[in-house]
Amino acid sequence: MTLQDVPILVGVTGGIAAYKAAALVSRLVAEGARVSVVMTKAATKLVAPQTFYALSGNPVYTSLWNNPESPYPHVSLSRETRLFCVAPASADIIAKAAHGIADDAVSSSILAFDGPVLMAPAMNSVMWAKPATQRNIAQLKADGGFHFVGPDEGRLACGQEGPGRMAEPDEILRAILDILG
Repeated sequence: MTLQDVPILVGVTGGIAAYKAAALVSRLVAEGARVSVVMTKAATKLVAPQTFYALSGNPVYTSLWNNPESPYPHVSLSRETRLFCVAPASADIIAKAAHGIADDAVSSSILAFDGPVLMAPAMNSVMWAKPATQRNIAQLKADGGFHFVGPDEGRLACGQEGPGRMAEPDEILRAILDILG
């Protein structure tokens, strides 16, 4: 499978692993994919949208309200995409997706997209283990169309050891290739 000219949407949420999303976008572009990026407001506090613009060559969407190209960026982006990868997928975005909440550019884009969504969870081990988080993941899997890669185990940004590290960009790339067949 080649990613040449395959449109992929990358959603970046507010977790410290957002820096790894830049490496993922770079890898996808190197593989020939046409990458668009949508970010939560919290993600922009960790990695500047300009970083993703430079890596993808495409505008970065951070709001539903400031896009001069489309009054409905979450819908237009979703129509043009074969796969939506959310990396990092915070507990917040997983919960929003499981419950149909669409209150920002990433969650609205997930709800407007009818293709495969790959989530790369990244969060504190306690957050990962919470029954609510596990219920939300189970709900998304039961709904269909949602795939998960990771999280990995190891030292987390908070200093804890355990599950919660976002999968590495190469592992996410392999998962994307597997999903697209």
